[in-house]
Amino acid sequence: MTKAELVEFMAQEAKMSKAEAGRALDAFVAGVMKGVKKEGKVSLVGFLTFEKKKRAARTARNPQSGATIKIPARNVVAVKVGSKLKEAVK
Repeated sequence: MTKAELVEFMAQEAKMSKAEAGRALDAFVAGVMKGVKKEGKVSLVGFLTFEKKKRAARTARNPQSGATIKIPARNVVAVKVGSKLKEAVK
């Protein structure tokens, strides 16, 4: 499902215009990004949990040249699927 299809679905389900649904979806995404950045975790019980995690620095090898490179430590977002979503896709 694309963003446009999701906006159309939201508009139909909530009986609102596509413009309103688009703004609501954009606000949701912005809220998740702000929550993960500030709080480190956003949990939608039964659906998804977004969590900021620290990935340690490591060394890797360039497969083309064989040279080793250093990859610095960084933050990544881990997504964990909730029980209701798991059940829905069985």
